[in-house]
Amino acid sequence: MRQALPLALAALLLSGCASHKPEDFNGTWINQDAIKAAIKGGSLRQALNEHGPVLEWKLDVANQQASFSNGFEAVDGQLTSNEKQMQANFQGSLVEQLMLDGDELKTTDQSGSEQNFVRSKLPGNAPLGGSFEKALYQAYLGGDWKIIDGDGKGGVVRFADNGSVTGLPGPDRYALCLAGDCADMGGSNDSMWLERNQRGAPFIFKRDDDRLEIFRAVNRAQPDEKPQLAAGARQWVLERD
Repeated sequence: MRQALPLALAALLLSGCASHKPEDFNGTWINQDAIKAAIKGGSLRQALNEHGPVLEWKLDVANQQASFSNGFEAVDGQLTSNEKQMQANFQGSLVEQLMLDGDELKTTDQSGSEQNFVRSKLPGNAPLGGSFEKALYQAYLGGDWKIIDGDGKGGVVRFADNGSVTGLPGPDRYALCLAGDCADMGGSNDSMWLERNQRGAPFIFKRDDDRLEIFRAVNRAQPDEKPQLAAGARQWVLERD
């Protein structure tokens, strides 16, 4: 009897840890590790590269749909299940293994590389990749930024999570370059797009904790080469209150 009770409790605990229903996979999952690394300072590109490439998953068990975003493109595939995990299959024989570990979604690709995701707290009707972007924008650029150097000195700038910006002389929209051609053009530099009335230009930026420097982007490539953007004249220095 003394042995039976501990064994029964152990079995109960183990079964509880593994008791995930297929529908528990449903929803939008974002790469919180990448966001945490980014807000520590340093290079945004490096944080995303080290904790990527996938930034967001959307899973729909009932319709056997799996989609992911890497910040540049959206990829749709088919979701299948077995007793303990899900498998996402994509064109080109790309396969990802998905399993739940507590409140986290863990994924493993064919090379054995693993990533962790947490469930998004935003409404599920956001476009693929939008939930990660909003969460990143809130954490990375949220709050009040004071212009301490540049046009509009003394003013307060606010970067909203929907891509709008107020208080920065000229532009009223922004987007961080996360991946793909947009990011590749900046090389090792972090870059963003600033625009007004659908007319804009790329800028190089450097963020160090609560200090943000924004530079004009200079293209150092030849006319027949892919653009290679480098930091030109500094336009603004912002500090977050």
